[in-house]
Amino acid sequence: MTEFSKDLLQYYDKYRRVLPWREDPKPYHVWISEIMLQQTRVDTVISFYERFLKELPTVKDLAYAEEEKLLKLWQGLGYYSRVRNMKKAALQIMEDFGGKIPESKNELIKLSGIGPYTAGAIASIAFNKKETCIDGNFLRVMSRVLAQGGDPRGKGNFKRIEEETFNRMDENRPGDFNQAMMDVGATICIPNGMPKCGICPLSIHCIAFKEGNMLDYPMKVEKKPRRIEDYTVLLIRQGDKILIEKRKKKGVLHGLWGYPMVERESLEDVLAEFKSQYGEFEMRNYKDSKHIFSHIEWRMESIIIDLPHQKVRESEEEYFDEKVWASPEEIKNLYSVPTAFKKYTADFCKGAF
Repeated sequence: MTEFSKDLLQYYDKYRRVLPWREDPKPYHVWISEIMLQQTRVDTVISFYERFLKELPTVKDLAYAEEEKLLKLWQGLGYYSRVRNMKKAALQIMEDFGGKIPESKNELIKLSGIGPYTAGAIASIAFNKKETCIDGNFLRVMSRVLAQGGDPRGKGNFKRIEEETFNRMDENRPGDFNQAMMDVGATICIPNGMPKCGICPLSIHCIAFKEGNMLDYPMKVEKKPRRIEDYTVLLIRQGDKILIEKRKKKGVLHGLWGYPMVERESLEDVLAEFKSQYGEFEMRNYKDSKHIFSHIEWRMESIIIDLPHQKVRESEEEYFDEKVWASPEEIKNLYSVPTAFKKYTADFCKGAF
């Protein structure tokens, strides 16, 4: 064991975060937690993780789960392609591996939605294989330890960090090593603000600390600006129910339920179509909202449309895919309405409009 690994694991044994997937690190548990933790805070994930495992406790349950149930369980975590890929991977595991999650990183990486990081995490934490799992926390810690200049995700820099990490890793406790590095990155060698070097178990090994230039690493890479998209959300009511539609099979939030939404410049044409379909109806402006995705920002205004019962038709309009008239209870319990619409969902469910 290297001194680096020894100091890190002594810290971990004393101060490690107590997390449900760590207390019972079965391969399935580690896999679910690692997918949920991608771009989501640990304290947010815990309740989702516990609910998910209660409903789908095994790989088999996940493989054969109905999509609506799966999406409802995932509601609030975002990035719904992740849970769809998990279902695909679970089917692969049932069909190709007899229902058992494979142990090797090379086999794990063949599964849908599992990349090098997740494969390394499962192999090391669940199967005690000496494998790295380099995420953003890892890159930040090792960039400072090595005083590694340049973009840490650049091919040459990433490879060096991966090799240096592997060489420092304890062969007997690779999973604990990786989780200890995650803890240091999340709680000590933090992404924003001054790192807490005074309590860091790795400060004696850290070149950036010795040189006093910790904040120079890792190099900040300028992100592309998000694309702005302007929409009008149509909150269409019929008595105590609201119209929701399943979004088409492409684009952002595809296959999920939401409120009809149109580009602002086409709103007048849509309203004219409504009048031809339903005659006169009551309409008023409602709240503005916005939602930020990784590469897009939705800016949403909204209007409430009240349709008289006798005017409602069940035929499909061209701007809808599937549609349902849903009550507040049905939206809470049956349909997965994404966080992008949470302001409108919350208001409708508590009778605010």
